[in-house]
Amino acid sequence: MIETIKIGRLRWLNIKSPSDEDFNILENQYHFHHLDLEDCQQINQRSKIDIYDDYYFLILLFPVFDRQNRFIKTREVKIFWGEDYLITVGKSHFSVDQLFDEAMRQEEQGEDFEVGTSDALLYVILEKIMTETVYLLRKVGLELELINRELFGKSPQRIIERLSITRKNIILLNTMLKPQIRVFNKFESGVVQGFADNMEDYWGNILDYTNRMWDNTEDYGELIEGLSTTFDSLQTHKTNEIMKTLTLISSIVLPLTFLTGIYGMNVLLPLQKNNSAFWVIMTIMIVVVGGMLVFFRRKKWM
Repeated sequence: MIETIKIGRLRWLNIKSPSDEDFNILENQYHFHHLDLEDCQQINQRSKIDIYDDYYFLILLFPVFDRQNRFIKTREVKIFWGEDYLITVGKSHFSVDQLFDEAMRQEEQGEDFEVGTSDALLYVILEKIMTETVYLLRKVGLELELINRELFGKSPQRIIERLSITRKNIILLNTMLKPQIRVFNKFESGVVQGFADNMEDYWGNILDYTNRMWDNTEDYGELIEGLSTTFDSLQTHKTNEIMKTLTLISSIVLPLTFLTGIYGMNVLLPLQKNNSAFWVIMTIMIVVVGGMLVFFRRKKWM
């Protein structure tokens, strides 16, 4: 179903769940390129902007958390942008739906939405999404700080899980944000002319948002790699300490096992008929243990 808001001459059409009939309307009334309409029916697209004589077609990718606030998912924002209209297609970022609902509420109450051109409306949508994305990135940064604090804790399994989830999220952020830098560079450089004057500063602000988010993502990527390396080193050190302790115990027990094994043989041995043989052997074993402990301490193996 096509929902429409009229803002003066400007129309904002929002199609949340487009049907074949909706695509036929877009093709017949607006004469959009059939390849753009095919892109609207597909998912897992790459960020891009197609430039035509009378309209632009944008596909932008933005991150959102799942319901458990653990894994990041991709939301595709698909927009047809003309001189007197803006059309958002498909299941978009929640910010787009919030803005559309707010504009519809203001229209029903007779209030002005305070945008006069399609360029200004596009900027309002992009700025809203960028603000939410910056907030999401802050949550990722906070998660990294918490992992850093718990790195020396006693629950390595939980830390491994959190490191893996955060690394996966950062990789997904990289794949989303990097292609969009080229898209928004076209806005600031003038390749994308738009339909209104004096929008250069606004497009520059959107590009600043994108560059800042990309820089943060790169920093987070380096930080997660450093934390992973540190955690692996800590676990290796702990494993080495455990193996060292077990080796020392085995080294101490070995001569004792050898001595008791000899006296467990069914042959004639020294002190065999002596009533004090048990205490003599125990004394020898204690002396051996003490000597080995002193030796290990001098070698600084303990």
